[in-house]
Amino acid sequence: MSLFEFFANHTYRMVFFGASIIGMVAGALGVFAYLRKQSLMSDVVSHAALPGTLGAFLFAVVVLGVDGRNMLGLMFGAILVGIVAVACANAIPSLSKIKIDTAMAIVLSVFFGAGMLLSRIIANGAYPGKGGIQDYLFGNASVLTWADLVTSITVGGLALVVVIVFWKEFSLRTFDSDQSSMLGFNPRVIDSLMFGTFVVAIVIGVKAVGLVLMVAVVVTPPAAARQWTTTLRGTVILSGVIGAASSGVGAYLSIALGRIPTGPLIVLTLFAVLVISLLFAPKRGLVSKLVTA
Repeated sequence: MSLFEFFANHTYRMVFFGASIIGMVAGALGVFAYLRKQSLMSDVVSHAALPGTLGAFLFAVVVLGVDGRNMLGLMFGAILVGIVAVACANAIPSLSKIKIDTAMAIVLSVFFGAGMLLSRIIANGAYPGKGGIQDYLFGNASVLTWADLVTSITVGGLALVVVIVFWKEFSLRTFDSDQSSMLGFNPRVIDSLMFGTFVVAIVIGVKAVGLVLMVAVVVTPPAAARQWTTTLRGTVILSGVIGAASSGVGAYLSIALGRIPTGPLIVLTLFAVLVISLLFAPKRGLVSKLVTA
């Protein structure tokens, strides 16, 4: 399929631009979690977003009596429960002798179990509009609408604005938490804002890429970008570019190669970029080190 034919189709354009925007926001916002060595938190958020999404669907249908598949409502539920999961994962080590990695594994399992339970309840119940709700687990980019795209841009844009406004606080908290506290920055507030944006980075991709595969979209771009640049600003920008470009290419290939699922191809494209970065990045790449050895 030629590029002209691809972009002439409205559905294909929605898939491409939706995936690119999701990749850009996720890549840029995932940098701070990556640098703080809490990438596993993305797994916690993605699995916790499942009960958040399904819970929001049930609340809208049963309590409010409205369309349960409204993108904004589902996103709000996923963000809310995702933030609760992050708070629980960080609270357990501070209140007990359990380490952070164990705490994250516990929270991930509990919230995902709750999500699977809600999924079964929805599947067995007579709820209007429940068809396709399970797509949020693995994603289905072909059903993206213009309203979904606008919602993702708006929510993702707000999260990026938060990062820009609190850039100094986020930077200090990431690289020198002691100095951040000495300067009077409340660590709980900064962490809440930082991980709040991180939750948004994952949740905006639930419909297109799926909760399971969004982990790779958040973690892989920062890992690749870090091989090419040593500054925080450069890493955030390049990570966003890698996320957007790889997601766009993956979306195009998924259709051009015969309508293969978009999410897996995006992840494979990101992996290819990571491998290239690990091999050929100047100074840090394996090939560069072998040449200069």
